[in-house]
Amino acid sequence: MEEMEEELKCPVCGSFYREPIILPCSHNLCQACARNILVQTPESESPQSRRASGSGVSDYDYLDLDKMSLYSEADSGYGSYGGFASAPTTPCQKSPNGVRVFPPAMPPPPTHLSPALAPVPRNSCITCPQCHRSLILDDRGLRGFPKNRVLEGVIDRYQQSKAAALKCQLCEKVPKEATVMCEQCDVFYCDPCRLRCHPPRGPLAKHRLVPPAQGRVSRRLSPRKVSTCTDHELENHSMYCVQCKMPVCYQCLEEGKHSSHEVKALGAMWKLHKSQLSQALNGLSDRAKEAKEFLVQLRNMVQQIQENSVEFEACLVAQCDALIDALNRRKAQLLARVNKEHEHKLKVVRDQISHCTVKLRQTTGLMEYCLEVIKENDPSGFLQISDALIRRVHLTEDQWGKGTLTPRMTTDFDLSLDNSPLLQSIHQLDFVQVKVPATPILQLEECCTHNNSATLSWKQPPLSTVPAEGYILELDDGSGGQFREVYVGKETMCTVDGLHFNSTYNARVKAFNKTGVSPYSKTLVLQTSEVAWFAFDPGSAHSDIIFSNDNLTVTCSSYDDRVVLGKTGFSKGVHYWELTIDRYDNHPDPAFGVARMDVMKDVMLGKDDKAWAMYVDNNRSWFMHNNSHTNRTEGGITKGATIGVLLDLNRKTLTFFINDEQQGPIAFENVEGLFFPAVSLNRNVQVTLHTGLPVPDFYSSRASIA
Repeated sequence: MEEMEEELKCPVCGSFYREPIILPCSHNLCQACARNILVQTPESESPQSRRASGSGVSDYDYLDLDKMSLYSEADSGYGSYGGFASAPTTPCQKSPNGVRVFPPAMPPPPTHLSPALAPVPRNSCITCPQCHRSLILDDRGLRGFPKNRVLEGVIDRYQQSKAAALKCQLCEKVPKEATVMCEQCDVFYCDPCRLRCHPPRGPLAKHRLVPPAQGRVSRRLSPRKVSTCTDHELENHSMYCVQCKMPVCYQCLEEGKHSSHEVKALGAMWKLHKSQLSQALNGLSDRAKEAKEFLVQLRNMVQQIQENSVEFEACLVAQCDALIDALNRRKAQLLARVNKEHEHKLKVVRDQISHCTVKLRQTTGLMEYCLEVIKENDPSGFLQISDALIRRVHLTEDQWGKGTLTPRMTTDFDLSLDNSPLLQSIHQLDFVQVKVPATPILQLEECCTHNNSATLSWKQPPLSTVPAEGYILELDDGSGGQFREVYVGKETMCTVDGLHFNSTYNARVKAFNKTGVSPYSKTLVLQTSEVAWFAFDPGSAHSDIIFSNDNLTVTCSSYDDRVVLGKTGFSKGVHYWELTIDRYDNHPDPAFGVARMDVMKDVMLGKDDKAWAMYVDNNRSWFMHNNSHTNRTEGGITKGATIGVLLDLNRKTLTFFINDEQQGPIAFENVEGLFFPAVSLNRNVQVTLHTGLPVPDFYSSRASIA
């Protein structure tokens, strides 16, 4: 009941209603609050002036909207009467529960009367603080508004239910907690007061004492004070005015404004309105139940969002750590290459240093030896070794030739790290679509079947945030077999043709994007038509064929035979259709049967291997396929005759009838594949097609016996 508390509070003072009155707009106000927000209107807007001018007949005259600037959230905070310089503007205040009200321009004069009986200023106007409708009071003032005794009772019960414990009503000082209640005395007693004031003897012995909680319920169920008429205060309400939608008394019906109105019994209307309110509450209760379930869903979403956020953050940190680890590993690899290059350079330089040192030592030794030889004074001894020394010196000098004194390695490292692609990738690092689309929803109201075609429609869930790049529609084979794809694309509606008649198909759809595919939708069961309804097909017929009667009647403009096919093809089931001979001149021989889509259109039906037919004249008939004539049968056709064609793809047979009698034996056996109804005729014949026919009874009974 705590949720009801806002309904029990006045929009002006924010406290529980005290002596609530009902405004004509059905909102409630405390009597004192209603008096506090009264505003005086110009004389020209008074009820008396309106009645005098004949412009008003109602007790409550609402101000014209163009003469009242009503407060809204976009206003400046002031309400005023437009067009009257004498009407002062009044600041707009806000009540404790947030509703804005118009306070009086000046404080009301002091009075010792109750708010209902105290006089109101002449030409007073009151504005509902909830809907902002304004009305001018008549001579009765606030007494003209009915009191809401039902609301008073609800508030009393609510305040009683909020009380912590029921107290004794007879304790003189601090009331003790009540232990019983007397239903006859309507008084709560504690044990000492009950023994002292309500002894169980004499007349009081017959009184019924009940526990306080039960007594509280009894009080709630006890009849309340009967409300009285606002116009005739000594009369109780006894009837209900249907036109004014308010309770009225006997005098209102006799001499008041309700005398000519339709009235009904107060009790009957009370029960009727209670029933209507209960029915309305049932619908509101369902909405409230849905709202509670929705709130539970939202709270679960909050929890799920928090859990997903923690999980996603952990995943993001792990991914970034993985990138850092990969970068560190690559860093180590690159440093190893640098170290390798460093060691290589040092080795080359050190080897060259070692080689050059050895060579220099040898050269120096040779130079010192030659200098010592030059110091010798023995010419013959010197000449013995001088040639060899000269050759060694020249040879050694040549060894210090080009390249010997050039460094074999540079000090620079011929490596340059290209990190710009990686930096660009890091800057472009962002979230990408990593989720599959939500499961599509099949729109049942738009899915349907017609003949052997099925139309399906679907959509993404309303709150889906993951886009779908396309959809895959799947159907089974009509016999509960494997599903197969029948459509892949971006559209959300698809019509599938060429299904089997009288078959049950299961359909489902899923969405896909770059990440993957969604789960399948719920499976939809589709039932194709039991019998086929179709007409002749102008698109595939020979140009000499003439169509009429919504393509159900055909003839030909040529003396040669021309072929026309039906619009619907059959590959499964049992199908029967008839053709009536509307015109038959000069004994031609039209042909009737079935054919493939690519049958020859400019010769008699059955001349090629794409047609299976019966051609018939006025005396006899033949069956023909691939120009082979078989089973001549007596009996022909005339104007008004009926040709029946029975294609049984379950038994793979084709049978013909003339005037409901089978014409010859079964015409063809082992027929399988896709067949279209077909006719060939010339200008001497006109036929009309009849479809949607059941299989003849005699054939059905024969098939069941077989």
